[in-house]
Amino acid sequence: MSAYNAFKACAPVAWSPNLYITLVRGIPGTRRLHRRTLEALRLRKCNRTVMRWSTPTVRGMLQQVKRLIVIETEEMYNARKEKLANHKALRPPLVVNHHVALAADSVQ
Repeated sequence: MSAYNAFKACAPVAWSPNLYITLVRGIPGTRRLHRRTLEALRLRKCNRTVMRWSTPTVRGMLQQVKRLIVIETEEMYNARKEKLANHKALRPPLVVNHHVALAADSVQ
């Protein structure tokens, strides 16, 4: 089990006041009702994330399109963004010397 799934199992969605919803599957080929639901959630493109309050209405909409989206709590979202920022952080450049140093005895 990945760390993400372990954390997801320990933090039920119903307990968090804010939900971060990310569309992970494409809209073409889905049912019209599902497209309208995604439009109501303001999810128009893949890999876009929106924040919604955790209300029974929103949870019902998410239940309807659960195969198209990923739901995260605020803690999960912040942890994912922090990990991504650390991955993209500037690292010191690698210095590669392409010049072959000639040894003193090989020159003679």
